[in-house]
Amino acid sequence: MNRVNALGKQNVKKELKKYLPFYMFLLPAIILVILFCYMPMDGLAIAFKDYKMARGIGGSDWVGLKHFKALFSDPNFYRVLGNTLKISILTLVTTFPVTIIFTLLMNEVGNQKFKGVVQTITYMPHFLSWVVVGTFVYQLLSPTGGVVNAILVKLGVLEKPLYFMAQKEMFVPIYLITNLWKTTGYSIVIYLATIAGIDTALYEAASIDGANRFQRILYITLPAMFPTMCTMLILSIGSLVSVGFDPVFNLYNDATYQTADVISTYVYRKGMVESRYDFSTAIGLFQNVVSLALVLIANWFARKANPEYKII
Repeated sequence: MNRVNALGKQNVKKELKKYLPFYMFLLPAIILVILFCYMPMDGLAIAFKDYKMARGIGGSDWVGLKHFKALFSDPNFYRVLGNTLKISILTLVTTFPVTIIFTLLMNEVGNQKFKGVVQTITYMPHFLSWVVVGTFVYQLLSPTGGVVNAILVKLGVLEKPLYFMAQKEMFVPIYLITNLWKTTGYSIVIYLATIAGIDTALYEAASIDGANRFQRILYITLPAMFPTMCTMLILSIGSLVSVGFDPVFNLYNDATYQTADVISTYVYRKGMVESRYDFSTAIGLFQNVVSLALVLIANWFARKANPEYKII
């Protein structure tokens, strides 16, 4: 047994030495996760305390589940939760299949220069700040100088310019289209990297056997993409109750609160505007616990669908 342990330790040291440069590349990410994800976790105690900034976390009084009771008795919370789930589910339903379809279409393009140009154009919005994107959308849909209003009025679709950003029923479609435009390119890169790892001999053998292009996609490309698709889907499901703060904050306004206000913006107002740090921490903790549960449930279903697949 001792000899086996000694050999195991030698193998570990050998592997560490062999892949040391790769671990060095990983080190900054690990440090960032420790600093900004694990070290602040002691602050979760604020959710169970009557937090006073002057007294600090340790000096504040314990109040148990007081803030959680206040959260679940607040009618605005259920409206915010409903908006969050609605926007998240619609985002998942629109973004996930569109990304896969667009990836398959991109992979079938034979002209490499054209493929590179299209891929670059779709990927560029990922690098834009949501502040820039929000300003661009407001200008595009502006009732005074917006291009969309000018075209619709010229075509006779609208009698007069419409302030789209102030219409509460228009917020969700605007958000979905903007989010799809900004995030699709990044997901495409991930899927194309997966496709690039497929052995070309499989396609050649399928062609010799008489498989057409659609059959090669169905029986070779999609099965190879399945693990990546599962991972992306699980991560998306895990964020169903955590719609990003930046896109909503930069697209909504007072007129669209009823349909646009989500948990992340609700936490921002309660914590940063109203200075209710303990209450906002309770909301964040509830959100994280639900997200973790959703990830575990989605992973369980993925493993049931494909026993060979495992992410957690």
